[in-house]
Amino acid sequence: MSSDRIGELLVRQKLISLQQLRKAQETQRKEGTSLGYALAKMGFISDDQITDFLSQQYRVQAVDLKEYEIDPEVIKLISQEMCERHKIIPVSRAGSSLIVAMADPSNLHAIDDIKFTTGYNVEPVVSSENSITEAIERYYSTETNISYDEIMEGFDEEEIEFAEDDLDGESIDLEKLSADAPVIRLCNAILLSAIKKGASDIHLEPYEKVLRVRYRIDGVLHDEMHPPLKLKNAIASRFKIMASLDISERRLPQDGRIKLKLGKGREMDFRVNALPTIWGEKIVMRLLDKGNLQLDMTKLGFEQKQLVDFQAAIHKPFGMVLVTGPTGSGKTTTLYSALSDLNKVTTNISTAEDPVEYNLMGINQVQMHDDIGLNFAAALRAFLRQDPDIIMVGEIRDFETGEIAVKAALTGHLVLSTLHTNDAPGTVSRLLNMGVEPFLVTASVNLILAQRLARKICSDCKVEAEIDPAALATAGFSEEQIKRAKLFKGSGCRTCGDSGYKGRIALYEVMPMTDRLKEMVLQGASSAELKQEMIAEGVNTLRLSGISKILEGVTTVEEVCRVTVSDKS
Repeated sequence: MSSDRIGELLVRQKLISLQQLRKAQETQRKEGTSLGYALAKMGFISDDQITDFLSQQYRVQAVDLKEYEIDPEVIKLISQEMCERHKIIPVSRAGSSLIVAMADPSNLHAIDDIKFTTGYNVEPVVSSENSITEAIERYYSTETNISYDEIMEGFDEEEIEFAEDDLDGESIDLEKLSADAPVIRLCNAILLSAIKKGASDIHLEPYEKVLRVRYRIDGVLHDEMHPPLKLKNAIASRFKIMASLDISERRLPQDGRIKLKLGKGREMDFRVNALPTIWGEKIVMRLLDKGNLQLDMTKLGFEQKQLVDFQAAIHKPFGMVLVTGPTGSGKTTTLYSALSDLNKVTTNISTAEDPVEYNLMGINQVQMHDDIGLNFAAALRAFLRQDPDIIMVGEIRDFETGEIAVKAALTGHLVLSTLHTNDAPGTVSRLLNMGVEPFLVTASVNLILAQRLARKICSDCKVEAEIDPAALATAGFSEEQIKRAKLFKGSGCRTCGDSGYKGRIALYEVMPMTDRLKEMVLQGASSAELKQEMIAEGVNTLRLSGISKILEGVTTVEEVCRVTVSDKS
């Protein structure tokens, strides 16, 4: 059955709308994926719904591959290349038959190919493409499945000696050592394991007596492994070589980038920073997966009113929209989703970023280079001579950048930017402290958005949690909310690594600059006074947004209290 036919049947069964089908088909053509994968990725239908639908259509059994432990001998019957090409994976043997999970059980070419290769009769069962892809990675990826002991087998640590004071001599030795097979395999395993576990950052940290590798997963750091301390320079050098950095320079910080090809046309970028510490170089790598970049604003975590206010602000012809929050709070994703919504053929968009995290088609992105004088202020000045409609500035760090951004917003341009502040009202004070005049702030700023990322409860081990009324009251729940509250938590399972959490959701505080707030700014009101007025106008604070997500069963009280502060002064 063709994908078009499947799409028509899904619409007929009212599992998706015709509009959703058209959007998914467009994505399918652009990315070269299957229709089912495109529908699931865009959130129009779940993997389980697709699997159940196909199971009914083809009258074959549906299987959940997460619940299967496939025999390695069965896996060996079909190559990884064939599995990836046909979106299949062998599940088990039954006499002369081979049970094969397929994303498309009607694919006769794949069935014939399996019969010819294995000599077995094929008994198809159906599973989602995502589940099959995950299973292929789990059972065929030797790099991520190989144990630490296996990687280090045959590596004689006693042979490793470094002359710490001879940097030039050491760099030559390091280059040779970093090409040693176990070091390469270990570095590859660190990168691939981080991808597999959904890490956002990798930390390689040398200390006096230990070398530690940690992953940041869903915003929290986890201890991963402790390679031999004597390998610290070799591993650091390997990553620096991969990132095209100078391995002989170990006294200054360096920035670079690694591009990793994972097959199936998928690429992963790693932003690499090397920092000299007293015990050696600390390497931090930020994973940038464009495939997981969520550009649909409706799926970021906005409440309905917040989304309406935000969209209204970014669609104004001029003015400034500011996104605030600490590092790693999702500001870039929010800005990229706004730019994606604004990106039209009729619009000229320029961005100044440090660094450029994702490449977006149709948007002119400029990488900052402070060493040659290309900073945010210089880029802004250049943009204003480029006939811009929309300008995005990575961060307003100083008065010069703030002044130019304000002037741009007042002269018919829409300006998007970020600041590092704790909440939306505090952003006004930050601009004033930089030296921007109050009347310029009120005239230019359309909206200020503050955000945090909270971990979501794992859907595979979600259970009802006990309610402690006193703790809920302390967290900011109203009496009515406490009475009707039904709380959940994750009990811990293999999917979430026993943490009880999987994935993250954004909490927002969206403050439109109303006439009353503008008046208060001109009168010299404090951040606390602005916050009280903001709440009085019906704006949810970060804590209140978090409470809404708790009541929806998305996250926990502990998690919201971890990432937000109480509204009580």
